[in-house]
Amino acid sequence: MTDTTAADARELISFRVEDQEFCVDIMSVREIRGWSPAAPMPHSPPYVRGVINLRGAVLPVIDLRARLGQGPAEPTERSVIIVARIDDRTAGLLVDAVSDILTVSDAELQPPPDVGCDTVKSFIRGILAIDGRMISLISMNDILPERTQEAA
Repeated sequence: MTDTTAADARELISFRVEDQEFCVDIMSVREIRGWSPAAPMPHSPPYVRGVINLRGAVLPVIDLRARLGQGPAEPTERSVIIVARIDDRTAGLLVDAVSDILTVSDAELQPPPDVGCDTVKSFIRGILAIDGRMISLISMNDILPERTQEAA
């Protein structure tokens, strides 16, 4: 890692999904809790595991592995739910394990590679190459499904 000044430093929380490492801005993370089974929701996208009760609030749980196109996760005792605030909504992200808290500068963040697929760029804001690790910074705004307009 390069030296970061307080002005351009940002803190990220890194986590694993299968054999890949990802990170999100720590300011969007509200808490990290152990895996608990989610109640399925009818007609929800395949990457929505369902909902859990978070201190009286209904929290949707997004299977990040499935959301990233890698098939559904098989939660283990190490799996965790990262409770994150995304715009004006709160959701849980099912991941395999939390790895680290990183302090990085914007200069260390490289743009995602141009692989001819806009889907990659909609989920990945950039990539960090730190200590021999490749860590993808996730764009939280595109994780949740789009809201639909309900007829009044």
